[in-house]
Amino acid sequence: MTAHGSLPVAAPNAVSKPLAADSLVSQRFIAFNEIFEVAFFTSLINNITMDEAGFKIDNQTKKNDLLDDLRAIQAQEELHAINANNALKGNKQDPIQPCQYNFPTTTLDDAIALAATFTDLVLATLPDLQTGFAAANDSGLIRPVGSVIGQEGQQDGFFRAYLRAKKLIPAQLPFLTAGTRQFAFSALNQMFVVPGTCPNLDKITKDITINAPLTVKTQGIQPKSQNVAFSFDVSGENAIKPEWKGQNNDWSGLSLVYVNQQNVPVVECLQNVKVDVRGAVTINFEALFPFNGTTFGQGLTVAALVPSGGDLSNVVAVSKATIAGPGLIDIN
Repeated sequence: MTAHGSLPVAAPNAVSKPLAADSLVSQRFIAFNEIFEVAFFTSLINNITMDEAGFKIDNQTKKNDLLDDLRAIQAQEELHAINANNALKGNKQDPIQPCQYNFPTTTLDDAIALAATFTDLVLATLPDLQTGFAAANDSGLIRPVGSVIGQEGQQDGFFRAYLRAKKLIPAQLPFLTAGTRQFAFSALNQMFVVPGTCPNLDKITKDITINAPLTVKTQGIQPKSQNVAFSFDVSGENAIKPEWKGQNNDWSGLSLVYVNQQNVPVVECLQNVKVDVRGAVTINFEALFPFNGTTFGQGLTVAALVPSGGDLSNVVAVSKATIAGPGLIDIN
């Protein structure tokens, strides 16, 4: 009742073939993501209900209305998670289990803004999964995932309308920014998962790599062309390689790539590179953020640090080449 609907119910005589291996990888990712979303909205609902500092709503009617909306979203995400895990169990695969999470928000507006950002990332990723289902000849999964895309889009429009005081319009772009499951899986682990708390994360990491983080250091990025500051930890496996520095120590061996809307990724040179060797070895650098309001527009931009050269013509190629990322930039 709370979700205002049900799990998909197949026709009594429907026969489905076993899912392809890559489709099972996507189902594990979907379950992982949806379980995270259930935890996020459960925490947010509790903070509002308990009048936690930063989450108190004095107007009781507004509080009740928002809680009703969020409880419906929470219940819908629970059904999304159950549906993905049911697909795994139906193919004799272990279901994905919850992790422990850290939600780095201290106010209601910040929490809603964060929900809008990770929902943007989900909306970027689900078409990537549909493409994979089609390639694997699991076309029966395309329509249900398409229905979830619409449902997540409704959520995102609600979050953005709630934040209208921040001048967010409900529909951010004509064609939403593209993504990949590797970008999304990396972002969720980097931003929210408490390391070592996922009972069966290895079921996913055997097939999807968790990238090294790329930190977007510049805050409050405005919709204009400007330099943006980033940092990247180069300890351990990511130790600085000679070819990254280039022949003239110009760091021409690395590039920063932006994915915005459904356009060809934009490749920028690293500028003002400085290496901090205090504690962990960190590369700090800047790159042009080439906003122009059209072919490089508002909404979600995905940034990735990659080796220079090679195929960077589309989001899948960029994702495969990524050394660190994604860096998420969400401007309006």
